Amino acid sequence: MKQGSPPKHLDVAAFALSGGAIAGQNPLSAYPRLVLETQGLGVDHALNWSARGEVRNEAGGAGQVWLHLKVEVSLPLTCQRCLTPADIPIVFDRSYRFVGSEEEAEAQDAEAQEDVLVLGAEFSLPELIEDEVLMALPLIARHDSCPVPVKLAVADPGFDAALDQKRKPFSVLAQLKKGAAD
Repeated sequence: MKQGSPPKHLDVAAFALSGGAIAGQNPLSAYPRLVLETQGLGVDHALNWSARGEVRNEAGGAGQVWLHLKVEVSLPLTCQRCLTPADIPIVFDRSYRFVGSEEEAEAQDAEAQEDVLVLGAEFSLPELIEDEVLMALPLIARHDSCPVPVKLAVADPGFDAALDQKRKPFSVLAQLKKGAAD
């Protein structure tokens, strides 16, 4: 089923039992923390997402609830090399297994390949999408090849000249001492 924004209240267990699948596209402006991260740039960029639920039956046990999430977005971040805007693509495909309690999730999360979340009656898909995009951001945003020449000097040529022109307090003190001795 195609829709705009992801559901804010998703019954994950019912969604998985029905083998539900939803997908949509909405503007970056729907995710306030991402807008902050991009410094308000690109609020009209499209964030594409899709979610699919399933129940996997384990041998001798109850079925396990799973949610599969795919997200694709291009975020306008500041390149840390040339300090100009850079569209950084964020694409991921993750699976989440749901358990009954926080204690179970904590115990199983360390050794599980997938993320383990707590199954609740209401689950916010937009919050999960936003959290995952934020965690997928690069530590340092930068272009593969900057569109402007990057200045690699740590100081400009006039910097040393300005240092020479500065007053040197100890030389002034030496002149005062010299004048007092005369």
